[in-house]
Amino acid sequence: MARGKVQMKKIENPVQRQVTFCKRRAGLLKKAKELSVLCDAEIGLVIFSAHGKLYELATKGTMQGVMERYIKFTTEPQPEPPINQQPPLLDAKEEIDVLKQEIGTLQKGLSYLFGGGIGTMTMDELQILEKQLEMWIFHIRSMKMNTMLREIQTLRDKEGILKAANKYLQDKIVENTVITDLGPFGSDTSYPLIIQDEIFQL
Repeated sequence: MARGKVQMKKIENPVQRQVTFCKRRAGLLKKAKELSVLCDAEIGLVIFSAHGKLYELATKGTMQGVMERYIKFTTEPQPEPPINQQPPLLDAKEEIDVLKQEIGTLQKGLSYLFGGGIGTMTMDELQILEKQLEMWIFHIRSMKMNTMLREIQTLRDKEGILKAANKYLQDKIVENTVITDLGPFGSDTSYPLIIQDEIFQL
C-alpha cells in the first residue's frame, strides 16, 4: 500500500508525535551508523527531544573527541588539498587494530553486563559501550514499534472482515423476516388435486 505524502508541520497529537519521534530518531541513528561504516566517515550526532532529553551518537571514539576535532577544524584555517592528490589510505594493520580494540571493548562490556567482569573499565571504554547499547536499544524499540503497528493493522483488517460478515448476516435475517411475514398466498378459488387419475376436491 502506498503511503501518502507526509505534511511537514508539527504533529499536534502528543502520542503520535512521540511515536514519530522514536521511529525517526532510530532511523536517523541507523543511517548515520551505516554511513560511517560504508564510507569510513566520522560522524557526531546530537538530538534534544521536546522534553529536553539528550540523544547522541559518535561513530568513532567519543562525542567529546568529535567536538574537539570540530572546534579545531572550524577555528584553524584549513589548507587547500592539492589537485589530483588522493588522501592517504588507512593502513590495514591500523584498521585491524582499531577493530580489535572495539571488539575487545564490547566483549569486556558484555562480560560486565553478565557479571563476569574482572577489573575496571576506563571512561572511554564505558562511553563506547554506552553508545553501542543505545544503538541496540534504538533498534529494538524500532523493531518493537513496527511489530506493534503490524499487529494493530492486522486486528483492524480482521475487524473490517467481521463487520462485513455481520452486516451480510443481518441483511439475510431482514430478508428472511420479510418473506416470512408475507405468509402463504390465500385464495377462495378451489382447485382440483389430481392424484393417480382420481380427482379430489380441496
